[in-house]
Order: sequence, then structure tokens, then C-alpha cells
Amino acid sequence: MSLSAEQLAAAVAETAAVIRAGWPERLRAAIVLGTGLGSLAEHIAIEAEWNYHDLPHFARSTADGHRGRLLAGRLADIPILAMDGRFHAYEGYSFSQITFPIRVFAELGVSFLILSNASGGLNPTLRSGDILLIDDHINLMGIGVGQVFNLPHEPFYDPQLISCAEHIANEQNIELRRGTYIAMLGPNYETRAEYRWLCTLGDVVGMSTVPEVLAAGELGLPVVAFSMVTNVFRPDDAQQTTSDEVIHAASNAEPNLRRIVTKLLTSP
Repeated sequence: MSLSAEQLAAAVAETAAVIRAGWPERLRAAIVLGTGLGSLAEHIAIEAEWNYHDLPHFARSTADGHRGRLLAGRLADIPILAMDGRFHAYEGYSFSQITFPIRVFAELGVSFLILSNASGGLNPTLRSGDILLIDDHINLMGIGVGQVFNLPHEPFYDPQLISCAEHIANEQNIELRRGTYIAMLGPNYETRAEYRWLCTLGDVVGMSTVPEVLAAGELGLPVVAFSMVTNVFRPDDAQQTTSDEVIHAASNAEPNLRRIVTKLLTSP
């Protein structure tokens, strides 16, 4: 999708109008459910839903664990939209296509954006099943540079939302780590040499999220992002990670993430 600014604005307005026509509620937030976290959708009181192919200008989800539907409903009685599956650069999509839903959410007036993903652990103190609260990122995807304008000077990840998430986790006795997410293009899992290098840069590595954060930053949309650690790199372990193992590990972390997200939605 290569559109001028005017064409993009028109496409966003068209998609937002379809969603408003099907569900005219005033939204509190939008949530992007990443790999293995689709089970959170089962706890949403769904009042309307669309397959991505039924929404104008939306791409299609092809990755494992991404169902490809937009859900409108209530979580903890709070009106939200949830993407049950996202788009990735490794699926062949452009930066504009990946971030198109974020622009639609902003057009619909959401107050903030909640992102989630599955990642490989780099920090040796992490364990499979840990939840990492992302407070910064390193963009190694090769996309987004020079494509987003008016980027903020303030942090991409909203300090107030981060503080609120940490407070909720403490109250709920949920261990919540905090650190830097490294975004790679994919779709391959990293080699052992790449992992050793990445360990010097950040805490976890994945293949998503950063394009959405960049778009939200341009739009002035506050963001909080969580990463489910599905496996932790061990230099001397030659065991290969499979997509099924990633999905399973992320699913195991979902109940704790759901508790944090639900409380976050009801916070002032």
C-alpha cells in the first residue's frame, strides 16, 4: 500500500467509518494481541467483530497464532478494540500496512494503546513465561526510518502507563520485569552468533511491535507494551525453538498479562 498523505487519511477515515457503523461506542483503549496471546480475546465480551478481509484497506494475518480479526467489546466493562493478530514485515507488508490499524485506532479516538508480543530472552536472568514491560527499543528491522514524521522527543513508551502497570503488578503479586526490546525483521529465529551480539544490546528480541510504536508516537497516542518471554538464549544449548513452543509459552503467561491489562483499563 503506497499512498499519499491525503489518500492515507481518506483510507483511515473509510475504515474507521465502517467500524463506527458496526459499533458506535466511545473507546477507552485498543489492544494488539501478539503470538500466543489470542486467548485473552476469550475474556472480552464481544459485541461486534470483523475479519480483517472484511475491513477496507486492512492487511491479512498469516503468522502462526494470529487469527486475523478485529474485536469490539468490553473487558472489565470497559469498551475496547482488540486486534486478534497483527501484521509483520516478514509477511511482505510495508510499514504503512503494518501501522494502518494504529492510525484507525487514533481516528476512532482511543485514549491509549496496549501492545503485546512474544519474544526470545537475551538477559540471562529472564525465564520462559516472564512478562517484560518494554521501556525502550532498538529498531533493527530496516523499516520505519525516514517514513514517520514529527516523531516525539519524549519517550515512545508512556511513563505514566509504565508506572501504572508496575504498580498493578506489585499489587497483584505478579513478577513484572522491565527492559529493552530489540526488533528484527525475521521471520527466522536468530543464530547463536546473532544472539551473542544481541545480548550486548537489550533484554529480549522479537519481530514486531516497533513499527506500531513508531506510528503511535507520530500520532501522539500513548503506548504501553508487554513482551512474553517464550525462551531464553543459552550459548551452549543447541536446542532449536519451534513456533509451537513459542505459542505455548506465551499462552502460559496470558493469565497474568490479562490481570495487568484488565486493571490498567480500569485505572484513572
